[in-house]
Amino acid sequence: MKKKIAKDRDYDALVKPDRVHSRLYTDPEIFDDEMDRIFHRGWVFVGHANEVPKPGDFRLKRIGRQPVIMVRDLAGQVHLLLNRCRHRGATVCQDQHGNARSFRCAYHGWTYKLDGTLAGVPYPDGYDQQFRREEYGLVKVPRMSEHRGFIFGSVSPAGITLEAHLGRALGLLDRWIDQVSKGGELDASIGLHKYHYRGNWKLQVENSLDGYHPPFVHQSVLLALQKEEANLVDGAQGTTSDLGGGHVTLTQAVPVSQAGTVILLIFPNLALVGIQMRIIQPVSVNHTEVTVIPTLIKGAAEQATTFRLREHEGFFGSAGGGSPDDTEVFERVQAGFEATLEPWILFARGRHRERTDPTMGIVGDLRDEVSQRGVWRQWSKLMNRRSEGAAEVARGSSASVGIGDRSR
Repeated sequence: MKKKIAKDRDYDALVKPDRVHSRLYTDPEIFDDEMDRIFHRGWVFVGHANEVPKPGDFRLKRIGRQPVIMVRDLAGQVHLLLNRCRHRGATVCQDQHGNARSFRCAYHGWTYKLDGTLAGVPYPDGYDQQFRREEYGLVKVPRMSEHRGFIFGSVSPAGITLEAHLGRALGLLDRWIDQVSKGGELDASIGLHKYHYRGNWKLQVENSLDGYHPPFVHQSVLLALQKEEANLVDGAQGTTSDLGGGHVTLTQAVPVSQAGTVILLIFPNLALVGIQMRIIQPVSVNHTEVTVIPTLIKGAAEQATTFRLREHEGFFGSAGGGSPDDTEVFERVQAGFEATLEPWILFARGRHRERTDPTMGIVGDLRDEVSQRGVWRQWSKLMNRRSEGAAEVARGSSASVGIGDRSR
């Protein structure tokens, strides 16, 4: 029997202006639709260019379900290559990161240059004159675009430009880069750490720009900081904004010792929080991998760099005071979804006091759920698209706005 595709599901019935159905976090078929309609059609953040600073440097990445090698070739150009041999389909790179002169398939020895070109085929006399090596290089991600070192890819060969995708978020991305680099050059080559949780990927998306939860989930940390900064917990001020396109931002006014801080979510999978790039990778409907890449400032003093990293690790590290709290809550939420007598998840906070700003889009207070409604608005728009334009690369076949309809 042929599997049903997304057009058979009424997502408008599952996404309301102030709430969403918990099935959207638990249904494996809906997860499949998300991969096709969101991660395999549009722009997805892949990584930062100076994660691979030297020729031959590579890192393994994913775009939805697609395994990708991000590699810098001998000429200094960055490529996004599908990690799949063109002969019998085995992955050609196993290490998460490293430096290589080529990629060689362990199955039958096909070898590829760093730009994906097929360099060698053992026992070539087994092929006739119709076999052309230039036609059997590693498949490149059909579209790749870079902005100030931020590399995005799309496995759909057609679609809007990255600039159009980012929209209002482009200026906020520049603002975040300037904020964390303090006017210098951003360095993302220090390394990364990963964590997994047993829950849906959208829980991390919603949480990254959530100004409502810190006084409760991170209460112990904030109370400790409050001893140094008066009114840090109860007196927090700021705004949250829906920039359009699923991109949302939270701007918090912090004590006078610092400037206002910007947190930015670039839909669907990149959160810029503190000094980190947080990449959200769906694995299955109830399994998510999160990659955290702290950033440094090129040329900064060693003492300043060390302090920056220790401060980051203190809250966001594997044994830090913040991220473990969040993942514990995500797993509690996923477990709570099993109670289906009342399946709706409420995102109504602050909806009555939203305001429209020509620069920032829909704006609300720091602890309002403007950002979550913005994410779901774009999610609903993309999931209700029909099969035209689907990426053939993604699945081998092609498989209006719901929440709070607003014109922009």
